[in-house]
Amino acid sequence: MNTRPPLENPSPIAVLSITFNDDCSCFAVGLNTGFCIFHSDSCSIRTIRDFNAGIGLVQMMGKANYVGLVGGGKQPKFAGNKLIIWDDLKSKAAMEISCLTPVRGVQLAKERIVAVLQNSVRVYKFAKPPHFIAAYETANNPWGVCCLSPRHIAFPGRTTGHVQLVEIDTGNVSIIPAHSSALRTIQLSQDGELLATASETGTLIRVFSTSSCARITEVRRGMDHATIFSLAFNPSGTLLACTSDKSTLHIFDVPHTKPTHQQQPPPQQQQLYQQQTGGTTATATGGADKNATTPPEAESKGKWGMLSKIPLMPRVFSDIYSFASVRFEAGDESLVGGLPMSESTTLGTSRPPKGVTGWLNDNALLVIGAGKDARWEKFVMVMEGWKRYLPTD
Repeated sequence: MNTRPPLENPSPIAVLSITFNDDCSCFAVGLNTGFCIFHSDSCSIRTIRDFNAGIGLVQMMGKANYVGLVGGGKQPKFAGNKLIIWDDLKSKAAMEISCLTPVRGVQLAKERIVAVLQNSVRVYKFAKPPHFIAAYETANNPWGVCCLSPRHIAFPGRTTGHVQLVEIDTGNVSIIPAHSSALRTIQLSQDGELLATASETGTLIRVFSTSSCARITEVRRGMDHATIFSLAFNPSGTLLACTSDKSTLHIFDVPHTKPTHQQQPPPQQQQLYQQQTGGTTATATGGADKNATTPPEAESKGKWGMLSKIPLMPRVFSDIYSFASVRFEAGDESLVGGLPMSESTTLGTSRPPKGVTGWLNDNALLVIGAGKDARWEKFVMVMEGWKRYLPTD
């Protein structure tokens, strides 16, 4: 009988990356053994592919059978400079795009393929073979910051802190000076009308109109430095969710450019509830007082009350803060592979993503974490209404 212990224990399955599809009905995870696609509402598996090798990035094309793959982890399935368009219906690679430098991000649409590199963004027409359309130079972008809507592509500009907003149909480029420090996260609303940005400082989040490039609002996550993990608009574009390395989920009101959107309940009547796979619930903190009939531009949403109206007070007293917040589980993993993100880092060997956020509907959202301790959490917005309790004649 062989009683010798194995020389090396097999590596446990670990999640290397997480991305939602365009309507957040599904999310895809890259594993050190392949990739999986889950239904968001139930966290049940829709698709699983075992390659016995790592996938550092997975990006779905809506609900279609095409998936963008980039190799990653300690034993990558594909070279880091190759973007594979995988046909999951046929279980094989349908297209391949080779780049000179490692691919840091991917965005897919029915007519476009966007490959995000360290210092550029390359746009292709979705065809066999892919037809190159344009390349845009960017500032250093190791995190692959980029987002896509039916009408726009947004990614870092050549100048640090700026955003390039490309109109897909015409190719027109607008430059938005969003921050003074490097961009960490950007996100377009589902209708493409709004763009949210956060820098490496992580204290302020700014929202811009894509039609005019004007700043609509600026909200404050906090006063101390933080790494923003994720930004996400709800489907109607009236709420913005933010997660950071403080392990806190914040919800902000957003004035939308279209007045036809449904008015959200007043924040003092809203609470955030957490649903975990174990079935437990927890209540989050309440928010600032707000009059539901007051136009967003005229509201005073600062959380400091009368202090915000005293002249010459620091701006942190007059800034807009979240009306609801709750802690999410980020786990205690600090590194996978022990390497910080740099130009030579392979996807999936740096810090695992945490707090990736997606909205199921206007009142419910998910927060998902990667790593060996991968977690799925659901948070629900509820309104506490009023009712008469005295007996009537």
